[in-house]
Amino acid sequence: MLELLSQLIEFETVNDPAKGKKPNKECPKFIKDALASWGVESEIIEEDGYYAVYGEIGEGTPKVMFMAHFDVVPVNVEEWKTDPFKLTVIGNKAYGRGSADDKGNVAGVMLALKELSTKRLSGKVLFAFTGDEEIGGKLAMHIAEKLRKEGKLPKYLINADGAGMSPIIRRRKGFGAVIEIPQQKITIRGKVMKRSFTISTPVLQTRHAAYFMPGVDAHPMIALSHFLRNNDVFAVKLEGKFLKSNVLPSRVELTYIKPDESGEEIEVDLGLTELLKSIVPLVRAPISAERYSDFGVSITPNLYSFENGVHRLRLDIRAMSYSSGQIEKVLKEILEFNIPNAELTVRHNEKAGYLFTSPDSKLVRVMMKILESFGEKAKPVEGAGASDSRYFTPYGVEAIDFGPRGGNVHGPNEYADVNSLELLPKIYAEVVMELLQN
Repeated sequence: MLELLSQLIEFETVNDPAKGKKPNKECPKFIKDALASWGVESEIIEEDGYYAVYGEIGEGTPKVMFMAHFDVVPVNVEEWKTDPFKLTVIGNKAYGRGSADDKGNVAGVMLALKELSTKRLSGKVLFAFTGDEEIGGKLAMHIAEKLRKEGKLPKYLINADGAGMSPIIRRRKGFGAVIEIPQQKITIRGKVMKRSFTISTPVLQTRHAAYFMPGVDAHPMIALSHFLRNNDVFAVKLEGKFLKSNVLPSRVELTYIKPDESGEEIEVDLGLTELLKSIVPLVRAPISAERYSDFGVSITPNLYSFENGVHRLRLDIRAMSYSSGQIEKVLKEILEFNIPNAELTVRHNEKAGYLFTSPDSKLVRVMMKILESFGEKAKPVEGAGASDSRYFTPYGVEAIDFGPRGGNVHGPNEYADVNSLELLPKIYAEVVMELLQN
């Protein structure tokens, strides 16, 4: 397990559209070749320059499907104590980008398929390893649509993209909002000052936007907004560790002017000032949800850019909802009150849903039974982030997400628990055998 995971992590499969980075064909080719060496045939699928590995084992009606993704989020290398693209085991922790999200699961499913391929299966098992989950999962959407058209949708989906060794039965749908406002410079007298704001996640060490917990965690952009709203100052420039719309920035620095008639004349940016001040009311927007969620609704401002005279702020929004219209209406109301000259775009994938599986479903009950047989004490839980299972649930596929214990997902020094990693292949194989017998 660790040897296979080590090989997978060495493939630098970073997805970072802002910098033009995407996984190449090397990692999916490795997955395909490794499976072939064990007698498991598969094919590589390509969509818009992204790759997936898809295959089937067994005969008859598709009953169960495995999914996992091999792409990872960007890294700030200076924040890591080990090489993020080399698996480093210290004690019971295996460090490396993707160890928990999601290459540990890729390795676990691969080894489960190796075991299952030696069995006589009373039903077909489908599997897919995708390379674009971290930027929206269009490959999973394509595969789900293809299977639906071919009448091959499985009854059960085990989406190996979870954490904590507990079946995840609920996940919210993700939306993105882009707010744009033009630069508006004026000259005032004052003193140039700088102030930095740093992230604080004292309980759960992660940079994943979906796990941000208001009241516990401190978001540097929200703190910056609160500072501007409570001080008579004007923004000049904003810099920070901005990586991706669903990754919390670790640090931001504001250059600003404190008005002072004895100071020198300096240009400030009213557009940037008002945009940053609007963050506090935006993240408190009264968005409605259609179903219950442990995490409620979360809104985080994680990505800022300035280009061609326009400031852009991107919000990551999570809610048990399909209604982009309601979200847009609420955000527009806030912007009209605070910065009426701003432009708003709300984005989401209409074919993506949310995960909401009953804890009494057969899939959940079988997973709980197998976990108990391995001495794992678990209960069905909700995962904060979205996953590729959202493309199958709208078609009535019964789904759960699952994965190893670990920490610092999307953050520096990401790790997975070695003991749970080693159990993954056994758990996945046993759950499938039990489901097929039933």
